[in-house]
This record gives sequence, C-alpha cells and structure tokens, in this order.
Amino acid sequence: MDALSGTGRIAYFSMEVALEPETPIYSGGLGVLAGDTIRSAADLGFPMIAVSLVHRAGYFRQRLDAEGNQHEEADGWSPEARLGPAGVSVTVQIEGRDVALRAWRHQVLGDGGHVVPVYLLDSDLEQNDERDRRLTDWLYGGDARYRLAQEALLGIGGATLVRDLGESAVRTYHLNEGHSALLVLSLLEDRLRAREATEATEDDLAEVRRRCVFTTHTPIPAGHDRFPFDMVRDVLGERRGALLAQAGLLYDGELNMTRLALRGARYVNGVSIRHAEVSRGILPGETVHAITNGVHAQTWTSAPFAELFDRHIRGWRRDNAYLRYADVVSLDEIEGAHRLAKASLVEELERRTGEAFDPATLTIGFARRAAAYKRADLILSDPERLQAISRSTGPLLLVYGGKAHPDDAEGKSIIRHVFKSGAALRDSVRAVYLENYDMRLAAMLTAGVDLWLNTPVRPLEASGTSGMKAALNGVPSLSVLDGWWLEGCIEGVTGWAIGGEASDGDAGADAAALYEKLEHVAATFYRQPEAFARVRRCAIALNGSFFNTQRMLVQYAMNAYAPTLPTAL
Repeated sequence: MDALSGTGRIAYFSMEVALEPETPIYSGGLGVLAGDTIRSAADLGFPMIAVSLVHRAGYFRQRLDAEGNQHEEADGWSPEARLGPAGVSVTVQIEGRDVALRAWRHQVLGDGGHVVPVYLLDSDLEQNDERDRRLTDWLYGGDARYRLAQEALLGIGGATLVRDLGESAVRTYHLNEGHSALLVLSLLEDRLRAREATEATEDDLAEVRRRCVFTTHTPIPAGHDRFPFDMVRDVLGERRGALLAQAGLLYDGELNMTRLALRGARYVNGVSIRHAEVSRGILPGETVHAITNGVHAQTWTSAPFAELFDRHIRGWRRDNAYLRYADVVSLDEIEGAHRLAKASLVEELERRTGEAFDPATLTIGFARRAAAYKRADLILSDPERLQAISRSTGPLLLVYGGKAHPDDAEGKSIIRHVFKSGAALRDSVRAVYLENYDMRLAAMLTAGVDLWLNTPVRPLEASGTSGMKAALNGVPSLSVLDGWWLEGCIEGVTGWAIGGEASDGDAGADAAALYEKLEHVAATFYRQPEAFARVRRCAIALNGSFFNTQRMLVQYAMNAYAPTLPTAL
C-alpha cells in the first residue's frame, strides 16, 4: 500500500513481540498484537521498522504438576542461531556504567514482498559488566530496578538505534504501551543538543510530541509502571533525572511511564471504544481516541479455513474485508472445515493427556493469561449447575490454557482451582488444562473448539484478541460484554453475551447469567446444528472481516500516523 507512504517511516516500539513460535519473546496478548501489527504492516507495504529487546531467557516455560501447581523454567533461545546481526551498536548509561547494546535483525516478509525489519537489542557483550549482560535476558523479570533499566535500554537505546539507522527517515515513533516511554526523554535530549541548550521549553516538548503516538492497553491505574525518583536518578543518572524534573515529565514526584508517554505523544489511543472511555475516566484531562485491536488474518486462519476461503473468497488475503462475503460459502463446507480443525485439536489433546476425546462433544475454549480479573474458573463456580446443563443438553469439554505471572499468587491459585474442579466433575463435564500456552497452541485452540469463552470483570478487558482469532475460524464467542466484544457481539448472530452492559462484576450474578446462556447455546449446538452453523458463518463474515490488523493499521495510518488528517473517535 505505497499510497500510505506519505505517513512517513514509522518506528514501532514494543517490549514484547510475538514474531514466531521459535522466538519466545512475548508473554501474551500485547506481544501477539505487536507481531500481528508488524505482519500486517509488511503485507500492506507500510514503511515501518520495529524495535524490542532480545530476551534471551524468554518469558518462561510453564510446567504444571498433577495438582495444577505452576513451575517456571527458562525458555531460552539463541539469536545467533536464528537472526543476523544488524551491524549497529549503541551505548546507554545505566547506574553510571556504559552498557553496550548490539542489535539483531529479524525480517518480516509480507505477502507482496515488502519487508519490515525488527531490531532486537542485546546487552550480552563481553565488554559489559556481568549484571548488565543480563539486562536483556528476562521478559518482565527481576525487580523494579531491573525493569527500569530494561525500559531505559528499550526507550533510550532504541531511539539511539533508530537515529543511527537514519533518524531523518522516521517521521513517527509509535509507543506500544508505556514500556518504551523513555524514548520521549531521548528525543528531547536530541532536540536540546541540536540547539545547544540545557533546559527544555514547551517548544521543545511540542517538537517531540509532533513525532510520537502512544497506544495504551491497561484500563486500571495499577497496571502502569511507576518508579520512585530516587531510583530514577540512580539508574538514569543525575543529568537525566534533572531534565525529567525540569521539563515537567514527572508525575506526583515519580516517573510514571504512562504519564510520560501521554506528555510526549501527539495522538493517544485505547484499544477498543470502551477502553478509550475507561482510559479517559482514569486519565482526566487527556484526549484518548479509540482504535480497536485486530489480529493478522493469514496467521490465525487455520489451514482448512484458509483453503476454503481461497476457493470461495479470492482476494481475502490481500484484503481481509472480503471475508464479509463468507455467506457465499455453504454451511456444509463451513462445518467440514471446522471438523478438520477440531480433529487436529482432539489429536493434540489425546497426545498430551493420553486420554480419548469424542469430537462430537461441545468443546469450549478458555485460554489467556491466568489473572484473577479474567476469572477462568467462573464457569466452574457451581459444579452441580454445570453438570445439570450437561445432562439436559449433552456432554461438555472445557479446554484451558494460560500462564500466570511468576509473582501472581492469585493467578496460580486459579489454575489449581481449575485442576481441582476438573477432577471433581463427572464424565459428563470434563476440564483439561494444557500447559505452556504459546502461539502454536493458541492457533490450534482458537480454531478447534466449538465455542470461545471470556468472562472478565468489567471494565477490565481493554480489548482481547483471542475471540477475534476464533471468529476467523467460524468459532463464535460466549463472552461478558467488555472490550472488543461490545463492538463484535450481535446476539445470536455472531455469538452470545453473558449478562448485560450494566453488569457490575458481581461473580454470583455473572455466573448465573453464564449458566443461563450456556444452556441455550449448548441446546442450540446439539439440537439445532444448522442454526449453530449459521452463527459460525456470521462470526467469519461480520467479525473476521473487521477485527483484523489490516483494518486496524489503516485506521492508524489515517488517524495517528498522518496528523494532518482529522481523527474520528
């Protein structure tokens, strides 16, 4: 899409990026979104480069014992074996020491041959102090000081890298969440050097803002990284600490990475319409627009459905909006493609568990980060009610996946609860928790289950994207009305809602609403298969055609990357 090259080159910064399953430098939705964004940029011919850290030890490999206790292991990988050197090195001062960074280059090739380079910064160099060599090892690892040092390497080191690669070609810096917000400080330093000044003015800040856009993903204040000013001075140095204070870039006497990104960006957006509304509430006085997330259609459409689309909807790969015409595909062919995708999932379940599974069973998927507010065990809160639904409609299979952060005791407790509940349920309801949820397993689950479940506490789901992946494969959602589902749910057409928009997060009320709707959905699945197949097809046509990163990136180009154009929401 060369016509969009007028937006100028975009430098996309993200702490995590899901490039491919063999490169474990992502923890979940944020990284998967980043990878999908880059893949669509390559498909569209966007003039983009991306910057992240190499994370040699990965996030972590999850092992679950028989009781559901999570054990973490390093998920190391070798950039030397998979990537080529970028031939560029930079230096960032951390705690008064010069930390050298080399860059590895991963090339994302689009359908039309366009390449988006991804640069991964790496501090594991002999000339560095041993503690500094480990700074780019663990994704979201270590203590607050380690996190601040990592964010300095990403923001300041990444901005320096982009400058050394040819700063004049970059018109827009896109901060994907606040982890890279210190690039605002680095750009401000560049501006001061250019005019040989030591103190920043509003004109300097305005020039920095002209070059930055910021996407926030976190709908709760506690989710934003904050660092005490004493730590900031220790890690970044007195000079940089003084500049942050002089330029008014501190908030309540500390470094708040979200506030820094807000102060330094010309355009700010949330990742769904509802999330933008919530963000405006917790960030009073800030203008927060909405660009709803999407997924990379070619990556997340399973082979059976890709083959089906290739036969009936030619051009869907080049223009995902053509999926709107999925109604030309017969219901029998939709069901046939789903049976193939489900067979692959059943085979994987049997390989992992050593048990047999009936492909005719209504299979419900729930897989995402194991966090308390996502309520993975809400459907298990009344086992007798769940068994009664199964007896009245047909057997149920719940398939789970997802990692809890190593420090998240509540998330780990939920995994154990799923294990315990699954063991207590009778054969009519089975629950299976698959360990080490990753890109491969996500693709298999979102394509192979019959129904995608999402039960967050409202309004804490900023967007969510797993249900979008499911929709591409004709898998409808049963979800609380939050995040993207407020926009994607047409009741009984693209899926089903749990409760209403006024739901206040009361677990008892939400569980009752879930059971009531699940009984209806299960009855439809078993007794009205043609009606269920129509919902499958509408999920593709209405949700798959819209909730994709191709549409999302065009919205970024029109509203964020090209600042002379008017913005919408």
